[in-house]
Amino acid sequence: MTLSHTGVLVICAGVKSILDVAATLERLETLNVGVIGYRTDRFPGFYLADSGHPVDWRVDTPAQAADVLRARRRLGTDGYGLVLANPIATADEMDRALHDRVLAAGLAAAETTGVRGKDVTPFLLDFFHRETHGASIAANIALVLSNARLAAEVAVAFTG
Repeated sequence: MTLSHTGVLVICAGVKSILDVAATLERLETLNVGVIGYRTDRFPGFYLADSGHPVDWRVDTPAQAADVLRARRRLGTDGYGLVLANPIATADEMDRALHDRVLAAGLAAAETTGVRGKDVTPFLLDFFHRETHGASIAANIALVLSNARLAAEVAVAFTG
């Protein structure tokens, strides 16, 4: 909801694949929160470069992202949030088979142990960390660094 009335650019590697990606994208659209792919036509899935869902808009440089922000300001639509979806680098993403296997096992374990509501996400993140022997943590660190770097580049392009 905050993104629906806050003029902010959120640079992220998509949403965690443990979430319902399609429902998340639909909710963002309903709230008038734009989603743009950075060097991609596919919405990233956090640990994976491709969640399996397309994005309608794409930019390929920080300068293009800055141009979008300037255009929104000129049009008066900069009061809504905007997501710049920056996929994890191919070299840093988790192996898809490992990811899918651990996700299925984690969801089953959550169901079996009665984990519900707000407790599901921390449960699954911990499960991922243990069952991937740290591969999920390594991917998380790589995508955080990538997002910070891109945010800095877009900020420089926007203010420059």
